[in-house]
Amino acid sequence: MPLIRLLFRLLPFILLLLVGWFVWRQVKATFGPDEQQPEVIVNHNTILTTVEELGKMELVRYNFKDVVEYEKNVSRWVPNSKVVLIVTGEAVGCIDFTRLTEQDIFFQGDSLVQISLPEPEICYYKIDHNKSKVFSKENTYFQDADLVQESYRYAESNVKEAALESGILRQTQVNAEKVLKPMLEEITGRKVVLVPQRRIQNPEMPKRR
Repeated sequence: MPLIRLLFRLLPFILLLLVGWFVWRQVKATFGPDEQQPEVIVNHNTILTTVEELGKMELVRYNFKDVVEYEKNVSRWVPNSKVVLIVTGEAVGCIDFTRLTEQDIFFQGDSLVQISLPEPEICYYKIDHNKSKVFSKENTYFQDADLVQESYRYAESNVKEAALESGILRQTQVNAEKVLKPMLEEITGRKVVLVPQRRIQNPEMPKRR
């Protein structure tokens, strides 16, 4: 049991350090120093700070482009206000490792370990305002700023809905198998089986009359 608890505590940090090492190797291979330049030294304090902030591992990113027509009924006496946006946005799917518990890691003999992963989720979704623009405005009645803000908020919420409808959660789960399983098998030296994390919710008690 002490070995299992120790492995459980170290597992998220080992995973993140391996991901950081892999990314560093890729960056070094692409933008590595010339032979005459000194070797780059990694700042370990920066890496540790990043580990503390990375409770969630990003596994997939969906990029979107859309033309959004936002129309608002101001009054029945005047034509509707209308704003047209050309929007670029993104949504990122991830798994939150802070939700792992000791009960989610189950060893079977010396050759198999089963890990119950938390359900995939959308880490964040946003509009890239640098790549988005207002295409046209009609009948804004001196409320340009407010209408543009409203239309951008609508477009941002639509990015989330579009990502869910496009299967971002399913793709996050598939990518978790591709990325995490080989890494965990390398760390543990065992065959790793990833299964969805399930939590039994207590039934709600009927309200007293």
